[in-house]
Amino acid sequence: MRLVRSELLKVRTVSTWWVFGIIALVLWALATGVNWISTAVLVNPPEGTPNDDAQFNAVREAANVAANLYTSGQFFGLMIVMLIGVIVVTNEFAHQTATTTFLTTPRRTAVILAKLAAAGIVGLLFWLGTTLLNFLVAPLILGLYDVPSQLGTSALWQAILLNGLAYLIWAVIGVGFGVLIPSQLAGTITTSALYIGGFFAGAIVLNLLADKFGDWWNNLQLIVPPLASGLLVTGTDLPGSPPRWSGAAVLIAYALVAGVIGTLITRKRDIS
Repeated sequence: MRLVRSELLKVRTVSTWWVFGIIALVLWALATGVNWISTAVLVNPPEGTPNDDAQFNAVREAANVAANLYTSGQFFGLMIVMLIGVIVVTNEFAHQTATTTFLTTPRRTAVILAKLAAAGIVGLLFWLGTTLLNFLVAPLILGLYDVPSQLGTSALWQAILLNGLAYLIWAVIGVGFGVLIPSQLAGTITTSALYIGGFFAGAIVLNLLADKFGDWWNNLQLIVPPLASGLLVTGTDLPGSPPRWSGAAVLIAYALVAGVIGTLITRKRDIS
């Protein structure tokens, strides 16, 4: 616990955390606005919208509409906590404190585990903050369209809690990236590009493959972490998409791999 408190202190004593906090707030507001528009379209679809699309009809269910609102901000929120995870590691190299850290605590595995725990805690705090904001806003938006708050629906609470798991996992993945790319600038740019590029490239490629070869290809969204994250907050399992538990399982596997690789590399790397 002493090492974890030390790592949390390092996060609190630099300006990074509140800068990311402001960015997260702005992006959350943007995402909430987009989800508001999405809610309006789902509750009152335009004339001529096909009514025989099973997935579209499932997304329109009240629990799924609510889950989308109560988890607003996930896409950019996950990227931000991933970047915080990167910075938890790269800050040591950017400010040349890595040598002091590892001399003070020669057990490098313990240091990395503390960084993983600290990043995970920060990730959960970001999830908690956006979730509290969503609890304030989502019922108001749902009320505009005469949709109950859905707070008594188990599918909604599952989506909210699985969203918290996603925040925790992406913070851990960020620490793994930070170990692989010690340069703070290179680490943040590379991981941001991989996250955003992976999401859009994966979605476009899989949609094209599904249109040409069949809906089975949609199952491969599991191997694209940003797409797998979206499965966790759908509310209920959607027709034509993998189940939510599979998205959680794949993300946990990515986090474990990132943590193990990060620990092994740090144990062997020369620190000067």
